[in-house]
Amino acid sequence: MTSKRTRNQERILSLLKDQRRALSAQDIYTELRNCNQGMGLATVYRSLEALKLQGEVQVRPLANGESLYSPVHRDKHHLTCLQCGASIPLDECPVHELESQLQATYNFNIFYHTLEFFGLCDRCQHQQQQQQPTSSQETS
Repeated sequence: MTSKRTRNQERILSLLKDQRRALSAQDIYTELRNCNQGMGLATVYRSLEALKLQGEVQVRPLANGESLYSPVHRDKHHLTCLQCGASIPLDECPVHELESQLQATYNFNIFYHTLEFFGLCDRCQHQQQQQQPTSSQETS
């Protein structure tokens, strides 16, 4: 985490730290352009990859294939709906103790971890139940 960062990496990291939410690479690209600090989208991706390998940012892949980036200090876990894409943050982390054990056992420097459960949210379950025909409709 102590390697020298480029000016572009610093700009991206600063933007991420100022945000209250994780951003996609496209969001970062757009935000930088809006602040007259534009850089190419390929440069955004290269800088994010370098920051990830330095342990400065974490990447959260979404069910739709998009990735969201945030500073490592944000330890959030989620329940993600596979139908509508809603993401519910979890306040507790059941794996912090396991993380410490793994670092010690394997002498592995863990920068961050993610925990995500995939399924259907309450709203999508309700919609799905309403779309299923009842047994009386099936026999008609």
